[in-house]
Amino acid sequence: MTGTVSPLEGRVAVVTGAARGLGEAIARELGSRGATVALIGREEASLAEVRGSLPGPARCWEADVTDEARMARVAEEIREQLGPASVVVANAGLAEGGPFAESDPATWRRVIEVNLIGSAITARAFLPHLLTTRGYYLQIASLASIGAAPMMSAYCASKAGVESFAHSLRAELAHQHVGVGIGYLNWTDTDMIRDADQHPVLRELRAHMPRPARKVYPVDTVASHMVRAVERRSAAAYMPVWLRATQLVRAAMPPVVTALSRRELPRIERRTPFEATGLLGAGGRADTVGRRASER
Repeated sequence: MTGTVSPLEGRVAVVTGAARGLGEAIARELGSRGATVALIGREEASLAEVRGSLPGPARCWEADVTDEARMARVAEEIREQLGPASVVVANAGLAEGGPFAESDPATWRRVIEVNLIGSAITARAFLPHLLTTRGYYLQIASLASIGAAPMMSAYCASKAGVESFAHSLRAELAHQHVGVGIGYLNWTDTDMIRDADQHPVLRELRAHMPRPARKVYPVDTVASHMVRAVERRSAAAYMPVWLRATQLVRAAMPPVVTALSRRELPRIERRTPFEATGLLGAGGRADTVGRRASER
């Protein structure tokens, strides 16, 4: 920030899902604005690489956000080593696609666990920090929080859940001067989205969205927008900004999506069989490897 000291200068900021993608980009943006960044993710080596690339002081912790005991220990270690967090960005997330009836129940459940339960565990672990610092919690959500889509039932359910969770938490903590914001995102250029585009059904569904709604945005642009929201302690941040308008018509979206799906899904299925994708992206593969290792 030219000629201006960021309110993040000297603050401790925690980012989950920080090993790559949007989490990495948010961490870098926070660091560029003077924050000391605590990186949390599943992949120790990738986290160390991100830590080494940040413009300011940073440390990293390997943790599964669904492991309540581990997250509590990480929160305590961050307090001891860096100080209490003033900012927490709950970014860790997974996605899978395909027909609900053919989805693997364990994979479907894992998306809910990481995206929704993991966000709640993150908030629980760091709320003592935020109460001390009168800090700010940013929940990364999605257009899927507002309007659900076919073939993404676990992801849409989890993002609708985190939106409601964040609204509830904001009301609960307002009198204690802790801010809670929701980041509503559309398509962001991460490995998760690039992987989704390798599956014909998901690629076709995105192609049938209105032109503005199917655009993919650079991850650094999205991260910069989210960190500006952190600086302003915004109740909501939309990227792209036109997503704000969807709040005005969200009640009309389910019947519109249903009508379009009734018309388009049979046509797509004639060309491409519908199949479950499994967890998408390098983050999804890392989560699978990490869980298998912990089960040994």
